Amino acid sequence: MVNNNQLLNLPSSDELPDSDDKPVDHEIQILIPNLLWLILNQLWGDRSDWFFGINMGIFHTTGSNPRVAIVPDGFLSLGVPTLKNDQLRSSYILWEENYIVPIFVLEIVSKTYGNEYDEKMTDYARLGVLYYVVYNPDYFKRDKHERFEVYRLLNGAYQRLQGNPVWMPEIGLGIGTEVNNYYRYKRELLYWYDSEGNRFMTPEEEALQERQRAEKERQRAEQLEQMLRSLGVDPEQL
Repeated sequence: MVNNNQLLNLPSSDELPDSDDKPVDHEIQILIPNLLWLILNQLWGDRSDWFFGINMGIFHTTGSNPRVAIVPDGFLSLGVPTLKNDQLRSSYILWEENYIVPIFVLEIVSKTYGNEYDEKMTDYARLGVLYYVVYNPDYFKRDKHERFEVYRLLNGAYQRLQGNPVWMPEIGLGIGTEVNNYYRYKRELLYWYDSEGNRFMTPEEEALQERQRAEKERQRAEQLEQMLRSLGVDPEQL
């Protein structure tokens, strides 16, 4: 833990890096958090009290050095402005966010094991992150875990929650996995769900649904016009 003297001289966002500069070694570490952000932006587009960070450093005072960030693959904070001073964030710095801790953190396990089940779990618990999600589609057998695990902080320690999807009432969303087509290929991905377990559509799916609806409307209009003309009625005179 940092001492009081250190707290008096905490660095600003201009002094701190925006990530740990470690390259990801699996495409899904970028694809999944971005997909979750896209869906969330679609659901909460009229709200400005949330922020979803992707591969962004979280600087905090619960470790040994406030200049050393923890960098999840994705995280969600509620009760903070989506834009900070009308600008995009380069990092998430707790002492510049009224010490509002992310309520949700996502880690995606890749070929290079990153302490998702031990060191990072301890760090997030100490930080006070309520929900911790570990997605491990390729190396779960190696790590002796399941592909998808959701934990909730209880009395300072994480307790595993069962189910898929898992409802998170404090967020008002569920999180789960589903095999689906996304940008021309099919694989299992993470999605947001409602309280009844219904998956929220991606922007791509919503756009497709709207195109299909518009096409059906066009076809109905054409059929009505043809019927009227067969009855000797000019549709333009109606």
